[in-house]
Amino acid sequence: MWINNQSSLDDFILLGFSDQPWLEMPLFVIFLVAYIFALFGNISIILVSHLDPQLDSPMYFFLSNLSLLDLCYTTSTVPQMLVNLRGPEKTITYGGCVVQLYIFLALGSTECILLAVMAFDRYVAICKPLHYPIIMNQRRCIHMATGTWISCFVNSLVQSVLTVLTPRCGRRVIDHFFCEVPALLKLACTDTRINEAELNVLAALLLLVPLTLILGSYVFISRAVMRIRSAESRWKAFNTCASHLLVVFLFYFTAISMYVQPPSSYSRDRGKIMALFYGIVTPTLNPFIYTLRNKDVKAALRRALTKDFWVKTR
Repeated sequence: MWINNQSSLDDFILLGFSDQPWLEMPLFVIFLVAYIFALFGNISIILVSHLDPQLDSPMYFFLSNLSLLDLCYTTSTVPQMLVNLRGPEKTITYGGCVVQLYIFLALGSTECILLAVMAFDRYVAICKPLHYPIIMNQRRCIHMATGTWISCFVNSLVQSVLTVLTPRCGRRVIDHFFCEVPALLKLACTDTRINEAELNVLAALLLLVPLTLILGSYVFISRAVMRIRSAESRWKAFNTCASHLLVVFLFYFTAISMYVQPPSSYSRDRGKIMALFYGIVTPTLNPFIYTLRNKDVKAALRRALTKDFWVKTR
């Protein structure tokens, strides 16, 4: 029922939530609303970060990178999900699946390292405030961001190739709503222990190492904050880090529970729920987490709604 006469035998069938058809309409509405909010929130942060001179700092440079990443993250999966939820077919072309796998992996890896870079930025700002302009100069920030994006897209190329080349013996029914490594490896008709070992090593490097650096940075930040005598200054320092910590928790908790395990133990329902969190929920919530807890961003958004702001940026 998912394939018509024009469907290619190379196409993949994404089961998604077809085993519970009563869920498809409510999920379509939820995903569509979430996607609209993700587009609006992330585009807003990108625009104000680049156009408002009061947000011209490394912190907002990396925040705009995160928003661009989340914007691409949701766009790589949600439109196809919406089509499959409402259409009679549940297919994705072979090329579309490969591209989706590559982009999703690349962006997920980039977010892992970018969150660590943002933690380092907060560490320098709070623990070494006098050296902050020198250490986090514009050139270094651009190099750090560029290096993060390039290295993660290269890593994704390796993982994607190893996953795609795994023999499937004609199997093409993916029990997921998008093309992801654990779900694709379940289609393999050969021993996948090498792939699993490679996936676990790279997942450990890209998830656990940056997370360790993030936690280490916040240990030093906590010590520095506790030495601040002014309660108001302590609260301000804490508040600038709270949003980042919440984003880190939301992303890493779901990603680690998904990828730092053998794909052979992959649970379809658990995998779908975790993928919804780090693929849709987190990218949608990120801009609002940063906006609601950040006075500078809220003030910049208010200024952006005025006519004078756009006249000055021309």
